[in-house]
Amino acid sequence: MPDLTALIPDTPLFAFTLLILVILVIPPIFERLRLPGLVGLLVAGVCLGPSGLQLLNPEDDTVALLSDIGKIYLMFVAGLEIDLADFRRKKNRALGFGLATFALPLLAGILVGRTNGFSWNAAVLIGSLLASHTLLGYPIINRLGVVRNEAITVTIGATIFTDIAALLVLAICVSIHGGDFSPESLAIQLGGLALYAVVILFGFDWLGREYFRRTGDEEGNQFLFVLGVVFLASLGAQLINIDKIVGAFLAGLAVNDVVGRGPVEQKVEFVGSTLFIPFFFVGMGLLLDVRAFARTLTAETGLMLSIVIALLVSKFLAAVVAKLLYRYNHTEMLTMWSLSLPQVAATLAATLAGYQALNPAGDRLLPISVFNSVIVLMLVTSLLGPVLTAQFASRLPLPRKEVEPTPDWALTAPTSDQRPSPVTTPPFTIVVPVRNPLTQHYLIEMAALLARHKAGSVVPLAIAPAHVHMDEPQLDAAIELSRKLLERTERIGQDFNVPVQPLLRIDDDVAQGISRAAREVNANLVVMGWSEQGLRARLLGSVIDHVFWASHCPVAVMRLLEEPIDIQKILIPVKIITPTAIQAVRFAQLFADTHEASLTLLHVGDRRTTPEQVQDFETSLVKVITHDGPKVPYQIETVLEDDAARAIVEASRRFDMVVLRSMRRRTAGGLAVSNVTTQAIKEITCSLVLFGEPHS
Repeated sequence: MPDLTALIPDTPLFAFTLLILVILVIPPIFERLRLPGLVGLLVAGVCLGPSGLQLLNPEDDTVALLSDIGKIYLMFVAGLEIDLADFRRKKNRALGFGLATFALPLLAGILVGRTNGFSWNAAVLIGSLLASHTLLGYPIINRLGVVRNEAITVTIGATIFTDIAALLVLAICVSIHGGDFSPESLAIQLGGLALYAVVILFGFDWLGREYFRRTGDEEGNQFLFVLGVVFLASLGAQLINIDKIVGAFLAGLAVNDVVGRGPVEQKVEFVGSTLFIPFFFVGMGLLLDVRAFARTLTAETGLMLSIVIALLVSKFLAAVVAKLLYRYNHTEMLTMWSLSLPQVAATLAATLAGYQALNPAGDRLLPISVFNSVIVLMLVTSLLGPVLTAQFASRLPLPRKEVEPTPDWALTAPTSDQRPSPVTTPPFTIVVPVRNPLTQHYLIEMAALLARHKAGSVVPLAIAPAHVHMDEPQLDAAIELSRKLLERTERIGQDFNVPVQPLLRIDDDVAQGISRAAREVNANLVVMGWSEQGLRARLLGSVIDHVFWASHCPVAVMRLLEEPIDIQKILIPVKIITPTAIQAVRFAQLFADTHEASLTLLHVGDRRTTPEQVQDFETSLVKVITHDGPKVPYQIETVLEDDAARAIVEASRRFDMVVLRSMRRRTAGGLAVSNVTTQAIKEITCSLVLFGEPHS
């Protein structure tokens, strides 16, 4: 093989550029092969590292720094994504299952370690590696609509216990390995750890609430604050002789409630899953010695198999314990088992920390054979876990929910033939931000149809952007353009005989200007035009993103390809019956009733869905559509298809418009998981409405 290292420029920029290209190209290729993107990053690390082309060196300062940042960020996101609300709701049962799914794998790992000749310290650490789990199957159960099943809620809540306990064991084991062990030093270590955890969990939580309250809408500074918190916590952990990933995980828990599920969290997860966390997986691949890995697969087969089997059996026994204690059925028990199998985030980070931990004599806490065995464990469980979750969770019954009362912000203003006193019920108001002369006609027409049907009014809103560096002529030009846009909207309102109240605002933040104006006029709905999302919008957030998160009322983002009055056949996919889904159905009913259009509710079920489950869900849908709202012609279609996005796109070809719900992206193991809505939007060719409920 030619010596490629001689051609490499001696600059850190080369390593960074190469890592960016790997992250950009490799994961999509592996995902097309139905393999996790993180596997592709590991393979790329092997190919580019000392065992391959030798283009990247794991000991290089730049590579080591980026890998460390990725490891810290991975554990931070793991803490940030734990649903504390679910944990609090079923905390006793979550702690019970968490104890079982931690203790049994811990004992199994200790047994494996001692059987293979490892010291007690290393054996305990091996046990802790098996005790945590990563919720790779969450997107699957979310897609199947069974997240609210108690067994699943308990499994999700147990994650917080297993991850914290596993990281505490790691901290103690690394500390023992690094110096002389004594009961006094252990007590001091545990005391320092407890004090540190209190400072991080309560101190950073308070500090975050105060900072977010004082900074208001300054999302850029809030994002930097979150980054500062995670790295400060990691640095503090090292100062008290604890691995930095413990501090990162605690920091994620500390700011969990503060960040919530808003735009700042989206930015944090986007930057992590797109940039930093992939660095860690490539770095893991760089450390993988192909020859040593091959020896582990051959000479150390017993160790590798015993670790994998110990995990599978101990996690299964923990699920059986939960079944017996809490009287879950067989399917729920198997689903809990499959969800707790994947070993990615905490396991890989802790394994690397144990492998890199050296004692004064230079001996590693975990040998290369354990490191390689855990890589195999990760590959097996990250593939097997989601497959089993899809198999078992599809057999769970969908949660039965009564049709919920309509919230205050809902689309429930009175119809023209039923007008209560304006003193008790405010008029139905639709705010329409106007910016693009090419699309505003259809948007105002859509709003006028809805407002006329509800005896309400339309508020066309133009935002004249202003900032501190803008001179007066620029501001005057922006105001004049906004006035011209508003003049056109008045003529459209006259055609539909609807009151139009144009509103001009000057604001340095377009999204906040829209949200504040909608609140000031007590709007029932915001209707916006569609805009493409480029890289800048994904990173910094588009106007639509910000309005979705800040608005007090529902937001309907529309891509209208024909006049709304010509839209006769409307499709609305419904996966699970939630308040958000009900509001999307109400919107579709309201629009269909404005000009006697028809509505089709599409339910895409898993291929393993039973006829009884289909019948139950269709019955629930009938109750939803007949419970409240306008009476419009409707039908229900059920399609059993594993690829929900493809089913929606295929069905959309027979309709004039599709109404989709706005869905947030979620990460699994630090890698972004695209949702059905995101995939469907790219391929739907008819008119489209993306409907989102308020978050504030």
